[in-house]
Amino acid sequence: MKNMRIAFICVSLAALLLANPLLAHHGFAGRYDEDHPVTVMGTVVELQFVNPHSMIYFDVTDKAGKTERWQAELGSAGQLHSREGWTRTTLQVGDKITILGPQNKNGSSDMNLSHESKITMTESGKVIHNSIKAEQPPPPAN
Repeated sequence: MKNMRIAFICVSLAALLLANPLLAHHGFAGRYDEDHPVTVMGTVVELQFVNPHSMIYFDVTDKAGKTERWQAELGSAGQLHSREGWTRTTLQVGDKITILGPQNKNGSSDMNLSHESKITMTESGKVIHNSIKAEQPPPPAN
């Protein structure tokens, strides 16, 4: 009986310790201003097409001519490939992109494109990522 109690305590502690990183993994909730998305135009510097999250690094030039490096976090490479057909070459260095999505609430040059976001190739207008939920049609009139 004593051995079972000790085993139960050890298993419970292990479960608690392993669960903590899982809770922290998607800690972006509340960190990004999803109620006020921004539109940013920039030039791709790098695409990290990896798991668990892909990243786009891009340079944005403001009206004063100052260039700032931005980063945008996406879903996994597997999700991007299966849902939207992305590959490692979907974005190339030098591509011009326009991104609509939530920026970090602290004002940094950091976006999270896991929810409610859109990426358009600026020059062609081709949409390569769109996770914006379509508006629901109004209910039929009776």
